[in-house]
Amino acid sequence: MDFFFDTNKFPTSRYSELKSAQILSTLEKLRQRIDERFPGSGLGRVAGELGQVATSIVDLVEKLPQPLWPIRIFTFLTIGLLVGLAGWLCAFTLRYIPAGESGLMEILQGAESAINEVIFLSLAILFLATLENRIKRKAALNSLHRLRSIAHVVDMHQLTKDPAFLLADGHATASSPERTMKPYQLTRYLDYCSELLAINSKLAALHVQCFQDSEVLKTVNEVEMLSHELSSKIWQKIMMLDVVAKKKGG
Repeated sequence: MDFFFDTNKFPTSRYSELKSAQILSTLEKLRQRIDERFPGSGLGRVAGELGQVATSIVDLVEKLPQPLWPIRIFTFLTIGLLVGLAGWLCAFTLRYIPAGESGLMEILQGAESAINEVIFLSLAILFLATLENRIKRKAALNSLHRLRSIAHVVDMHQLTKDPAFLLADGHATASSPERTMKPYQLTRYLDYCSELLAINSKLAALHVQCFQDSEVLKTVNEVEMLSHELSSKIWQKIMMLDVVAKKKGG
């Protein structure tokens, strides 16, 4: 492949790859900002848990490109054993086939069995050859599932932060959520939710930066799309708060 495409001509990855250390640093600063403005809030605890998840994700994505030598050694030995056993059985069978017409008939009868054995052997080799990738894929998908869950948790925290009550002269009911935030505080809270979703999306993208797998890439795209859609809802609320600020300013 390098014969046709000279990868040495590609630019360095200084600014074309996500840096896990920078993501962790940004997330920690965001958690501190949330705790300073909203001490003891549930959103701050969500940011803290996302920090723990992010640390485990960084450790995982660093291991994904590395070979799993126990799995590879087991795979090579097992494939070699299967191929050697199949070759020995073929040689043993050919050695004891009688000559003449009867021997030819036995060869023809054994051809169908040999084809079935070759198919079975190929499937076994394929299963073993993809074992390492499937193990890594499962670990990556489990990690992405946690990010998907956290995105929904963040959405739950902003769900009741509705700026519509600031635009209309409505009356709260007995079951209405408590609304004590001022417009500026509400804007900051929603902005923090949007930032958490953005970092959540970047953590998902880390999974395929050095590990190319179609199923993992598909799940990463789903998590990124989910984070984007939830963030879009939040920004609609922030725009409504901008309308409130302009009315008060006017």
